[in-house]
Parts: sequence; C-alpha cells; structure tokens
Amino acid sequence: MAKVLSYDIGGANTKAAFLTTKNGKLQDAKVAVEYFPIWKEPGKLANVLLELKKRLGAGRIDGLGVTMTAELSDVYATKSEGVHQILSCVNRVFPNLPIYVLNTDTKLDSLSAALEAPLKVAAANWAATGWLVAQRIKDCVIVDVGSTSSSIIPIVNSQVVANGKTDLDKLICGELVYTGSLRTNVATIVHSVPIKNDVAGVASELFALSADVHLALGNITEKEYTCETADSQGKTLPDALARLARVVCADTQMLTQNEIIGMAKYIYDKQVIQVSEGLSKVFSYAKNRTSSLVPVVVTGLGKDFIARKAAEKIGVKSIIDLGMSIQNCAVMATPAFGLALMVANDLEGEIVNWTLQ
Repeated sequence: MAKVLSYDIGGANTKAAFLTTKNGKLQDAKVAVEYFPIWKEPGKLANVLLELKKRLGAGRIDGLGVTMTAELSDVYATKSEGVHQILSCVNRVFPNLPIYVLNTDTKLDSLSAALEAPLKVAAANWAATGWLVAQRIKDCVIVDVGSTSSSIIPIVNSQVVANGKTDLDKLICGELVYTGSLRTNVATIVHSVPIKNDVAGVASELFALSADVHLALGNITEKEYTCETADSQGKTLPDALARLARVVCADTQMLTQNEIIGMAKYIYDKQVIQVSEGLSKVFSYAKNRTSSLVPVVVTGLGKDFIARKAAEKIGVKSIIDLGMSIQNCAVMATPAFGLALMVANDLEGEIVNWTLQ
C-alpha cells in the first residue's frame, strides 16, 4: 500500500492531492485547493502546505510529490531563486519524507537533483497532466484551462511531445496561453468593445477580471469565483457588472445590464479565440506526427466554457472531457492528481489503475 501527498504550488493557488493505492489499484483520492497569492506573504507557504495536508486528512505519507509555477512570481529575483526557496520550504515542512520533484522531461527528480538543476523543474506541472492522459489516450491534445493560464499539451504514441520546456518557449509555440478562467485582466483580452452601436477603447487598468465576465454570463458560480476581485468588493452579479462597466470608464447608471452583458459576451468570444490560436498550432503539430485520430482532451475549471469552445472553434469533432475518466474533483487540480499517481507508480513499481476500487 502507498499513501502519496502531492502539491502543485502556483503563484495564486496551491493545489494538493492525497491518494491511497494498493497492489496497483487506486483505493481513495482527495484533492484540495487554497487561494494563496504567494507574492504577498511568501513566508506563509509552510502554513498553506500544512493546512492542505490537514484538510485532506493525510496522516501517514509514504512519498511526497512537488511541482510548481510559483517560481515565476515577482517576489523572487529569478526562477532559480524561486525554485530553491519553494523546495527548501517543502523540505522544512516534511524533513523526513522522500520528496519527488517533477521535471519538464516528465520524470521525477530527487530533491537534491532538483536543487542542482532548478530550471529543469520550474513550471513543470503541465508534464504531470500530460503523463496522466498519456496513460489512457495514445494520441491527443490536452487543453487545461486554469484560473490564470491555459496549458496545451500534445500527446503522440502515448508520449508527451511538447515542443516547449520553459514558459517562454511555450508562449512562442502556443503550448502556453496566458489567459484563464478567473484572474485575467480584461484589458489583456480586448483593446476595444462594441457598445451603444459603436466601438469604445478599454481602460488599461485592473478594473475587471475574466471571473467577472464568466460570472456575468453564468459560466461560473459565486462559489467558483475563488480569487480576489479587482476592487475588493463582492462577487455577486451586480458587483461583477459594476466592475465590467468600469472597463469602458462607465458605471451601472450609464450602462444597462443588457449592454454590459453584451460587452461580456464579446470579451468571452475574444478569450476563446486566444486559446484557439494556441490550440491550432499545437493541434496541427500533433496531427502531423500521427495518422491516428487526434481528439482534444479538456480539463481544468474552464474545460467546458473555454477549452471545449476553443476546440470547436478550430473544427475539432472529437472532444473528451477528462472529468469522465477521473474523479471530478481531480479535474480542478489535474497536475497535482497526476503527480500523485506518478509517485504512487514509483513506490508500487507498477502503473496504478485510476478507477477507484
């Protein structure tokens, strides 16, 4: 039997998974997510890790998996510094556990190896998602839309064949699109919007987030609006509409609800186009490397209203919801769940069946 705890330590959200496996079979799986903007109080990361462990009821732990994207936060001077500080924190919290750190070659490094080559483990969480799906689907492209960004991962012949290893490389080749379900500044999605039978430029201010767009359109609930709001006000529909009105330097006395909803629909369409442009590049690359059908696998908070729509936008006919294959809760923390399975495989010495027994 193996009990595995894993963390996906992001700049704004830290996600954890706790799995119990036995004889190559998954016995139990739990995930938890904590909104934690690390740039505000990086010294509290240890508390967050312990709180997530407690929430998951992780008592005995045989192995600990770690991946991260938080090293990009501007609280660290360089990515290497970020990796070192994050891994050192994990080691202080769990000093007596074997720690496995995911690298961008879809392998598990020891803590010492990761500290020696920090850039190889920086922003590697997409590799766990790719590995997870590759165990079930031979050829596909994964679109994982989180709160902040979208990862697009090609799988060919049951192998992750990503062109990019770093965030910079991925931004160039389309495998990373920096737009997400909640935290994206609306002013980075559009430069103008149609309003009052004309077109208005938008204010280059942090007035509204993609979460406001998706709340206004019913794509997310108030409960799913887990990040901070741009104005530190509420997360109701009227609050979201007020923030969206400010994007064109207006307010809810100047614009009707229908006018603001119309703006939201336009912004939403443009966000889908952003993801579809990256997906189109990666999808073509994957298709050129196999003669098999290449479906798109969608996961993450935005799997239905962004990832699926982006796939439809480029004409993909076969779209697979990863939530139909893994526990639904794990869809919101796919890298953490995938990494925990990778560690369990290492501990058990065989591929662990995902299906709960």
